Parts: sequence; structure tokens; C-alpha cells
Amino acid sequence: MARTTFYEESATSVNAQTEARIAKAYNIASIIALSIAALIVFLSLTYIPSMFMMYEGVALVLNLIVFFAPILALVGLFFLFRHLKRKKNISYDYTFVEDEVRITKVFNGKSRKFQHTLSAAQMLKIGYVDKDSFRRTLEGVRNKKAVYLTPNKEPAEGKIFIYILYSSSIEKTLYVLECRQQMLEYIVLAAGINKFERQ
Repeated sequence: MARTTFYEESATSVNAQTEARIAKAYNIASIIALSIAALIVFLSLTYIPSMFMMYEGVALVLNLIVFFAPILALVGLFFLFRHLKRKKNISYDYTFVEDEVRITKVFNGKSRKFQHTLSAAQMLKIGYVDKDSFRRTLEGVRNKKAVYLTPNKEPAEGKIFIYILYSSSIEKTLYVLECRQQMLEYIVLAAGINKFERQ
């Protein structure tokens, strides 16, 4: 098989449609929470000055706390919903370019965050997650957990879970990717057939 310098694919959630709806609901809820907080702040422009005339000392402090507590709670809900939204409908893009696998995390199909670049020269071992070699390799990385770069617990139809034992200048890390057989073949060709564990 001829060696290619470019190949890409994505590991998307098997529940992508459901998670997209949930993420949209979180987004709407965050907007509502922030809008209500903004409305309260707008209405307070007339109420706050009168509060300073009506109260003083401890009574003033207590009334300010009671007044601003709902605003702070709503702003807190806004950030909570935004955080929960980013936890849903996550996918990973894998791009094989010039003997490297570049991995990007994608949130809701829109915002992207670069994760890793895995150079073929620094790959120590490659194999299938459902084989014994994965368990043996995991035991050999000093009780560290494997880093799953996929949103799924089981591979989607037509995909497989593969592992890559990778050595950086600092440590060895075991990565798990969800891809098609073709991506595995490109990685093995780049890293060297001697690094591929079939069993």
C-alpha cells in the first residue's frame, strides 16, 4: 500500500444527536439565567439608591446581601450551564500529516481545542485495545490510566479502539484512539511494523 502524507477522520459520539439537544438546552438555560440577572441589575438602578436612604449599618449590609444573592446565583448558574454544555457532544479529530497524528477536541461541532501531536518516531508500541498486549502495556506504565481520546466507551460501527504507547521527553503515556483500520495502517507504516502488537 502506498504511503500517504495526509489522512483524517473523526471519532464522534454514538449519541451525538441526543447530546447536541442536551447541549442546546444548557445553552438556552444559560442565556435565560444571564438575562434574568441582567434584568434584576437594571431594575436595581433605582432601588439601590433608595436602600442607602432607608437602611444603615448592619441592616444595610444584610439587605444588600439579600438583594445581590439571587444575582450571584444566576451568574453562577450561567457559568455552570456553560460548563455542562462543553461536556456534551464532544468529538475528536485525528489528522495524519507527515508521520504525525494531530489530535483536536471538538465541542458541539464548533469550538476546537488542540490536544496532542503524536510523532511516529516517538511511538513505542501500537496495538488493539481488545488484545492482551493493551493490558500488559497498561500495567507497564506505572499504574497510570490510559488517556482516552474518544467520547465513546465502545467503538462505533466500522471503528476500532487502538492504543499508542508514546514517549515524550518527560514520560511515557498510553493513548487510546477510535479510528478505522486504515488510520491504524498509516500509523503503523510511519512508526514501523516492528512496533505493532497483533495480540
